Amino acid sequence: MTIELTRPATDAASATTAELLARHRPGYSLEAPFYSDPQIFDLDVRGIFEAHWLFVATEAELPEPGDYVTVELDRSSVIVMRDDDEGVRAFHNVCRHRGSRLLDDPCGSVGNLVCPYHHWTYGTDGRLLHADNQPPTLDRSALSLRPVHVRAVAGLIFICLATEPPSDFDAVMDRVLPYLAPYELTRTKVAHQVDIVEEGNWKLVMENNRECYHCDGHPELLTAYFPLHGYTADDCPPRLRPVWARYEQARADLTASCARQGFPRERMRELENRPTGFMLDHAPLDGAGSSYSAGGEVVCRRRLGVIADDRFGDLHLHLQPNSWFHLLSDHAVVFSVLPLDATHSRLRTTWLVEADAVEGVDYDLASLTHVWNATNTQDSVFVARTQRGVLDPAYVPGPYSEVEGDVEAFVGWYVNRLTAWLSR
Repeated sequence: MTIELTRPATDAASATTAELLARHRPGYSLEAPFYSDPQIFDLDVRGIFEAHWLFVATEAELPEPGDYVTVELDRSSVIVMRDDDEGVRAFHNVCRHRGSRLLDDPCGSVGNLVCPYHHWTYGTDGRLLHADNQPPTLDRSALSLRPVHVRAVAGLIFICLATEPPSDFDAVMDRVLPYLAPYELTRTKVAHQVDIVEEGNWKLVMENNRECYHCDGHPELLTAYFPLHGYTADDCPPRLRPVWARYEQARADLTASCARQGFPRERMRELENRPTGFMLDHAPLDGAGSSYSAGGEVVCRRRLGVIADDRFGDLHLHLQPNSWFHLLSDHAVVFSVLPLDATHSRLRTTWLVEADAVEGVDYDLASLTHVWNATNTQDSVFVARTQRGVLDPAYVPGPYSEVEGDVEAFVGWYVNRLTAWLSR
């Protein structure tokens, strides 16, 4: 078996990339090398994915001590696990003896972490517990697994591979937490999880998510989702005027429901000019207004957390660089993107339901997953078509539309953060 190692970007590649970043024209898409050049991909891994907080899992994936998931990012592998005290920890998936991988499976459960090579054994807190044939002078405390920065926030797990992670993460989460806490995602279970390998650079996957300009291509989604992202009452096109009227009424109903429940309502959008760029909004849904299904009807009979109203819309959160979340009265859907190479990415979608919900009684899996399975499949086609297009010699950056402000903000964030990393 041959293992291909990603070559670190050269100083010349860094300088060329810095020039491309400097000449980026605000309001326009990126130049082709940002979506295809292997050396820029290397810089993205180091300057974006290894330098920022990444959403990688939910606590529902680690219900018991010893449960783990592994996170693969380029050459790095990270173990995220529930320790014996029921906390969440993260470690580099590297034995402190001679470097063997400890765990190969994407998820599972262990009592201790035992290296399959020479059986060095570590506790769920990372401490070295056992190592044969060592002198009594060996300092085992110096040979614990190397930790990775980890935060568990309202049931969502984030890691950062940087020595010094961005310092604004905790402040952002303090602002977001009051919105997430009522859903009690720590009291959910995974109903379904699916990975898709997108045939596109990770930035194309994220750009596609950050706009609804293309939402006519999502008929299943539009049975519940208002395709009005980026519009105002003044610039809503004539074809969407009837939709806008329904939206206004649904928004008024949602505002009243939030007031009855003491739920915060402020929209927050700081996507571009901080390390942990984020956007949070609570939007109504069309039809019955309850969930992502045909007509907006509920797809799980058990509500999440303390939510007291089925018709509670969609609390959605976007976080740079790799995630977005949809929280509804009856379930949650969370998404993460990790780069595989310059032209391929992994999109993971996870559906969460209340911990005691029973499949076949409280929810039907096909109905629960139908809208986002269809939408993901459609988006994967859009991403692949765009990837092929930006590889064409005829491609030149084009202007964003007036309803693609979040795409422009994502690209602006990327330009700012990679420029800062190259300038350090």
